[in-house]
Amino acid sequence: MTDSKSTRRSPGKRERLAAAAAQVLHEKGVEQTTLADIARAADVPVGNVYYYFKTKNELVEAAIDAHLQGLRAAIEVLDALPTPQDRLKALLNNWVDQRELTARYGCPTGSLASELDKRADGLDESVAKVMQHLIDWAAQQFRAMGRDDDSRELAVALVAAYQGISLLTNTFRAPELMAAEGRRLERWIDSLA
Repeated sequence: MTDSKSTRRSPGKRERLAAAAAQVLHEKGVEQTTLADIARAADVPVGNVYYYFKTKNELVEAAIDAHLQGLRAAIEVLDALPTPQDRLKALLNNWVDQRELTARYGCPTGSLASELDKRADGLDESVAKVMQHLIDWAAQQFRAMGRDDDSRELAVALVAAYQGISLLTNTFRAPELMAAEGRRLERWIDSLA
């Protein structure tokens, strides 16, 4: 397969619906989002939604998968950086770059995880896998820095710091909080090397 633009396939309706679901669920929350909202955001007739997704829960599951695929794509880019410190700091910079969006809606995955935790349909376990993937990757980076004994704890601390500052950034609608925490976490990463 070549990499020319002419051979790249544009996203199909299913992919557009999943991406739109991730976006709209982030902006409105699961309970406030309708299938019509998602169809409109995906530019797909609402009747077509049922061809791809029989229930709203299936669309939420697709949104969770979109979050996971986005994380995997980001990790692929981060993994090209030369050192684990560079990779972790680039992750922080990605988070800080999204601070305006976070101030308005919170962390996309964290907000969804918090909302789904209140339901008894198993979707909370699906979104937990996204968080787990991030923690596992961060732990690998800390191990590569020589922190074999506490790599998991450090990874959890990093993700917890991000989730906490995401909540505060959103609560106070203060993107500068995210930027300040990003700088602090960079210094913390440097201190661990």
